[in-house]
Amino acid sequence: MTCTGHDHWPPLFRDLERKAREEIIFQGVDYAAGISTNLLPGGADLAGIRTAQSLFNNIAQRCPSTKIVAGGYSQGAALMHRAIEDLPSSTKDKIVGVVFYGDTQNVADRGQIPNFPREKVKIFCNPSDGFCGGALLVTAGHLVYSSDEPSIPE
Repeated sequence: MTCTGHDHWPPLFRDLERKAREEIIFQGVDYAAGISTNLLPGGADLAGIRTAQSLFNNIAQRCPSTKIVAGGYSQGAALMHRAIEDLPSSTKDKIVGVVFYGDTQNVADRGQIPNFPREKVKIFCNPSDGFCGGALLVTAGHLVYSSDEPSIPE
């Protein structure tokens, strides 16, 4: 369930761990992604949503003092919208922050996750990102988030 080999982590993960000064565990969610999954209710793969909800609920139950941070890019952001909005309050309360890049549900959900505190969500949308702007349009702006390598402020 954990990632090992810190040298293979994306820069954002290494930066988070360095700044947190405590153990951090990263967990991904495997899901189907494609133009067709954008057309599903909520814009995300239903099996992936269930998997994410199970992971959130499992960690909240097994490790009650754990702080959870969620994130996603593109359809991964849509999947997190759908997974988080229907979690029990006891699990949502453990989520301290959510970060999205190129969020395909940004316009549909008005820059927030339904049924979740707006102040715990940060969405990064390039101005030229067609998906983040509400269209089913892959533009150059949607493909450059990984090259931005955002840094976590001190």
